[in-house]
Amino acid sequence: MTIEMRSKSQITIPHEIITQLNLSEGDRFEVHVKDGSIFLVPVAVYPKSYVSALEKAVAETAEAYKHGKITAYENPDDLLAALHSEGNG
Repeated sequence: MTIEMRSKSQITIPHEIITQLNLSEGDRFEVHVKDGSIFLVPVAVYPKSYVSALEKAVAETAEAYKHGKITAYENPDDLLAALHSEGNG
């Protein structure tokens, strides 16, 4: 598939790729150059306050796991089985 760079260095991403990656107007991309090729990577942008709150929650969860206060499960079925047995116990 070949596309053309237009004025103001703009390119159009083909519809097939838009559909395949579920992209929409306003999406943002990180641009990388590697070995002479251009890579566009879709990214999600969040407010710093949200990222900080998420980092804190992850750190607290990791600390609780480290001290045996929470259990890690190998897969969702194991989690659901444990929840079911707690409800019937």
